[in-house]
Amino acid sequence: MRWSNPLGGRLLAACCLLASCMARAEALPPQLQAAQRAGVKVVRHFPAASGLTGWVTEHAGHYQLVFSTSDGKTLIVDGVLVDAGGRNLTAAYADQYIPKPAYAPLFARLARSRYVVAGQVAHPRAIVYVFFDPNCIFCHYTWQALKPYEKAGLQVRWVPVAFLKPTSLGRAAAILEARNGEAALDQDETHFNVAAEEGGLAPSAKPAPGSVAAIEANGRLMAAFGSQGTPTLVWRDQKSGKVKVLGGMPRLSQIPGITGLPAQPVTAPDLARFK
Repeated sequence: MRWSNPLGGRLLAACCLLASCMARAEALPPQLQAAQRAGVKVVRHFPAASGLTGWVTEHAGHYQLVFSTSDGKTLIVDGVLVDAGGRNLTAAYADQYIPKPAYAPLFARLARSRYVVAGQVAHPRAIVYVFFDPNCIFCHYTWQALKPYEKAGLQVRWVPVAFLKPTSLGRAAAILEARNGEAALDQDETHFNVAAEEGGLAPSAKPAPGSVAAIEANGRLMAAFGSQGTPTLVWRDQKSGKVKVLGGMPRLSQIPGITGLPAQPVTAPDLARFK
């Protein structure tokens, strides 16, 4: 005779679930266990490159990717993983594993933010927003990659943020406060010091309070889009009408799809690895 006890079955399932949760908790790196006690949620984990484990964490509505080594002893925070081909793996993992916010209302806020317009001003064939830090080398590469598309009708709205270096805020403010913002941006990028990863524009010694507030608001907006760093590209897809976001330097082969424009020759030597 088979004895049936639904309550016992549910209890057994609950115990199995508890054991599974305990196993997962024990597998957490100690740094993440400490973060959990401080209120950080560990949303999920996934296998990453080179034996690393990726962890999606959330705190106060903001998501972040961190990576742990195979022995579980070392945690990589705010690190950008780049593969042998120059691909930004952190950005790719973020796109795959971090929950997507509602982009439409954020896009409306982005249109009202403070930015510098470059390229086609009147009747552009395409518009792309780029969050950038004036000292960001991958923003510099993005600026180089988009320049040929400006001649084909692209308008780029450069949205300054400041977090990489102490001079970032002063340079971002100098670009926003310049009489000709596009010329100031071009100076920062044309004279960019690649070896030192420093922009080529002299930073403002006393940024206006309004500029500081705008740059800080831009940083919060970038975070709201789910981005962890610069460059971050935001655009409305011309075919689907959907707002799309790409974190990191795009591959050159991606730019026609982003802009909706024919592929343009990009000859900057620094960009050969991004084909």
